[in-house]
Amino acid sequence: MARSGAAGRPGLLLACGLLLWGATAGGASKVEVSMLEVVEVELGQTARIPCNFSLPEASDYAYINWFYIDKRSRTKIYYMVRGQVFEVDTEYKGRVAMEDDFTLTISRVTLQDARTFVCQVGAGSLGVGENRTKLHIYKTPEPPEIQVNDAGIPVTSKEIPKIAVCISKNGFPAPNITWYKNGSPLWQDDTTEISILSTLIKESSGLYTVSSTLFARVSREDRQSRFHCAVSYCLLGADQTATSEKVNVTVFYSTEKLSLVIRSPQPQVREGDEVTLHCEGDGNPPPEYNLLKVQEGAHAEEKDLTSSNGVLILRKVKKEDSGRYLCRTFDLDSMASLEATAELSVNYLEGLKITPEGPIQLQQGEGLALTCDARGSKPLELRWKKEKKGKLLGHGKQLKLSNVTLESSGNYSCEVAVAGVPGLSRSKQVYVAVHAKPQISPRDSLVPVKQNELVTLMCRATALPEPTITWSINGTVQNHIDHHRVISNLTVQVTPELLQSGVTCMATNKLGTSSLHITLQLRTTPTSPPPIGNTTAEPIKKEQKTQESKGVIIVAVIVCILVIAVLGAVLYFLHKKGKIPCNRTGKQDITRPDARKDEIVVEVKSDKLPEEAGLLQGANSEKRPAGDQAEKYIDLRN
Repeated sequence: MARSGAAGRPGLLLACGLLLWGATAGGASKVEVSMLEVVEVELGQTARIPCNFSLPEASDYAYINWFYIDKRSRTKIYYMVRGQVFEVDTEYKGRVAMEDDFTLTISRVTLQDARTFVCQVGAGSLGVGENRTKLHIYKTPEPPEIQVNDAGIPVTSKEIPKIAVCISKNGFPAPNITWYKNGSPLWQDDTTEISILSTLIKESSGLYTVSSTLFARVSREDRQSRFHCAVSYCLLGADQTATSEKVNVTVFYSTEKLSLVIRSPQPQVREGDEVTLHCEGDGNPPPEYNLLKVQEGAHAEEKDLTSSNGVLILRKVKKEDSGRYLCRTFDLDSMASLEATAELSVNYLEGLKITPEGPIQLQQGEGLALTCDARGSKPLELRWKKEKKGKLLGHGKQLKLSNVTLESSGNYSCEVAVAGVPGLSRSKQVYVAVHAKPQISPRDSLVPVKQNELVTLMCRATALPEPTITWSINGTVQNHIDHHRVISNLTVQVTPELLQSGVTCMATNKLGTSSLHITLQLRTTPTSPPPIGNTTAEPIKKEQKTQESKGVIIVAVIVCILVIAVLGAVLYFLHKKGKIPCNRTGKQDITRPDARKDEIVVEVKSDKLPEEAGLLQGANSEKRPAGDQAEKYIDLRN
């Protein structure tokens, strides 16, 4: 009978050159033991070392012994005899056990457990078989830490400068470190360009700390290079890698190119802008810069400017700041002097004026020529407008006005802009006053009105100088002046005399007088007259109409109440005199007690139903005796 502690496996070869399975189990006439050649386990974990064996048919094992080999000597740590297990009192006491499939387990493995373990199986007369497994202990190292040389590396250094140091701690077995530049590995060669120095330290815990220092020459291009390191180790037959962060080194190099840059809010510099002059070089660290302004003339001179290491800010720049500027530096490494120049052109607009100067007074019908002058850094564009945001009147330096009228009065604006320089523009205006006699706005002279109503008449006159408005009759006058326009409102009561004479509005200034006669006419229809413009007959206020309507309603209510009161009094009087008694049957008796036989008697019967009679009785609020249900008679003799 074949016995085994675990399922049989074929031999297996993994990475890192480790053959995991040893001999394979198979049919045999003696005891054969098959074990893994290598078992790997992480420090502090539990190791499992399988032991597979086979026996001939109808046979059984007698004992199983477990040993470890140390310096060619064997030490028994665990064994089983006919089903009973025994744990030898050694350093493995309490940490070893054997599972049902004869696998040896070692808990809380240490670095000292990295040994060779032997499984021995005895089967009496069939003999003894054994095999061995090498136990490897590993500890994943900590991620590598990189320390860059932050002091800066000159490209002109005679010695190979140190770039960075890479450290990986607490690994087992000792890992390897590889350096990379921009993703490509760096290898030490026989030249003096790259040098790598590695150290290995075994800690008291038995773990390893590996350190690697990279030395390499740098160039100007290495100012953008990225360096990092990677630690590699073998784990469970496979290569593993952990990488550090990528770092950049500070590279020092001399200045080879120099430029002077002018920065402004827009390409075309205007007076009032803020301009910055900036010296820029490609050296690191930047050298000391000097800023100068070149004074043009027969003998060019250089004026030293106060700047902050090559930076000069000109606030509210003026046209006098235009000119050629110079940036100069001296590089101590190359012992070379470098210069760069730039031209600053400040666009300006000045001397804006209009001739003749205002205010200008003209008489109606006269003419005028306005001229606009200005100076600028480039050709000027001129245009004329009436009022600042009014209608465009023309282009060019001169504006001609002919046959002026009162409407020609106002502000005339000249707007000047420098061609090709957005935002650089100015404007100036002059006031022109055209003097004329008053002009009364043409309005309807016939105003519909009602007798005795209050009416408001309006008269609007325009003139320069401002006119004075008077009325031909007395009334309440309100005047409103708007520049050279005067509006006068006259409120009067319509009388028969006013209907016959009408009203005259007169506007007067030193140049003449104008008048307008307004005729009042009674309305022929109750409808409201249409609007008549500035000369209007305004009806009495809406509140007066509302009060009249309320008065009519109150009078009507009072009349109705009086009529009802009189009617009620008459009915009550007749009732008291017995002239209109009523009962439930509707019959009435107005006969005298001493009626004679030859007197004519008329019987009046009611066609109303008893229910209706009852309603009448209830309306009269009189109760009659129950027996007083006889027919009543009306005596018509009298």
